[in-house]
Amino acid sequence: MEGITFLHPGVFWVLLVIPFYVAWYIYKRKTLNATIQLSTIKPFAGQKRSWKSYLRHVPMVLRMLALVAVVAVIARPQSSNSFRDEKTEGIDIVMAIDISGSMQAIDFKPNRLEAAKDVGIQFISSRPNDNIGLVIFAGESFTQCPLTTDHTALTNLFNDVTNGMLEDGTAIGMGLATSISRIKDSKAKSKVIILLTDGCNNRGDITPQKAAEIAQTFGIRVYTIGVGTRGTAQVPVQVVTPYGINGQQVQTQYVDQEVNIDEELMTKIADMTGGKYFRATNKKSLQAIYEEIDEMEKTILDVREYTKKTEEYLPFAIVALLLLLLEVVLRNTILRTLP
Repeated sequence: MEGITFLHPGVFWVLLVIPFYVAWYIYKRKTLNATIQLSTIKPFAGQKRSWKSYLRHVPMVLRMLALVAVVAVIARPQSSNSFRDEKTEGIDIVMAIDISGSMQAIDFKPNRLEAAKDVGIQFISSRPNDNIGLVIFAGESFTQCPLTTDHTALTNLFNDVTNGMLEDGTAIGMGLATSISRIKDSKAKSKVIILLTDGCNNRGDITPQKAAEIAQTFGIRVYTIGVGTRGTAQVPVQVVTPYGINGQQVQTQYVDQEVNIDEELMTKIADMTGGKYFRATNKKSLQAIYEEIDEMEKTILDVREYTKKTEEYLPFAIVALLLLLLEVVLRNTILRTLP
């Protein structure tokens, strides 16, 4: 019965006649039994009842079961096969991540870069229908992963990002320009760049303003994120000490450094392209920012469901017929009664 539904389930109310029929059957059996008066029943003492006496009610039971099967046929049992025709129109997204030395600051745990990677990977996993690419930048820019729907490969490449892969510095314009070159020819109706940085533009041949104008020309929306606490943050610095086997040793020390993000520039880039600027002062606020972007850039999904119904009355009809035939056979053979 799994997966079977009935087109006319109200027909099963007919089965309420069964208790009345059983009551009538019992009454009829009592009134139609023949009687004979005997002075004594001693000659019958110790006689075993025939096995047929235990089966005398079987025809009635078979008739009731046949009635249930017939009612089930009238109720039109059906099975259904459903399938979905999904049409997805994903959004193309390029994530541009700053990997300059200042991204090693520990105002985010364990540091800004690792926090940005963790939250970025969570964002990727939440958008399975989108083409997503990854650009990294510092003093120069590099495409770590082109636009792809293979999010497993993208996640692995994201995990491989480390500080020191590129010449140090902050070339925001170059990072944005490289991202634009990767997404400008996309056929998607919505093209988005998420640019994350913790500093001010100080390197590169293309200015952020010029890159923003190019993005605007191609209809690319840019969301900008500034990461860093307000005030100062501890940044690792390599210090050479006059100790060690070779007379000197490099040690990592943390020094307080002023957090300086060009928020005016980031806001201008976002406004020019129809995006929005966000400021993240800790990992939790960075997660909230990505969640907000995720809500604003929802993937279009059209789903059409198809259901094919199949009539399943035949098994019930066969069962009803077999039960009635068995009743007829029993009544006219081993359970036959004489008038």
